[in-house]
Amino acid sequence: MLLNNYTQKIFRPECNPSFESVHCIATLDEDISEALPFLNAELGGTQYYKDPPTVMFHVYGKIIKVSGREIAVNALQDEAEADKIITWLKNEINRVWENREHITPSETTPEKPKLIEILKLLPKTNCKKCGLATCMVFAAQVMEGGRGAGDCPELSSEQRLKLEDYLSQFQLHTL
Repeated sequence: MLLNNYTQKIFRPECNPSFESVHCIATLDEDISEALPFLNAELGGTQYYKDPPTVMFHVYGKIIKVSGREIAVNALQDEAEADKIITWLKNEINRVWENREHITPSETTPEKPKLIEILKLLPKTNCKKCGLATCMVFAAQVMEGGRGAGDCPELSSEQRLKLEDYLSQFQLHTL
């Protein structure tokens, strides 16, 4: 096991303390830098930086940054959601590290879906039935892996299949 313990801090953004969402920073007791290329390969990071080693993930509309000694997550509902995500990541880090001999490490950033291509496949009615203000906001969340074709109630079966087909060429990871 590579990662045993961490200390978690939950806080509201200093730039706007009235935000309802909270952020979490988990300070890791062990340095996991060597595991990051394996984690990137296995979980499909959205950005990878070599110096210092850092991998970014966009999951359910959240930005997750994992570096050698820290995990940071934004836009959380509460401490329980932070616990869920940090625990999931700890388990994934340890699973990937234990299986590293079977994983080809990656220090590259994969291609992401294009916002405009997703938007072209949406009905562009801004109906709000998905719970979002506009189809553009919906497309942005789809691009980041937070929503999928099945989350748009206005998509025809044909357009849903086209969107699913387009998204299938990208490695979008969800919890």
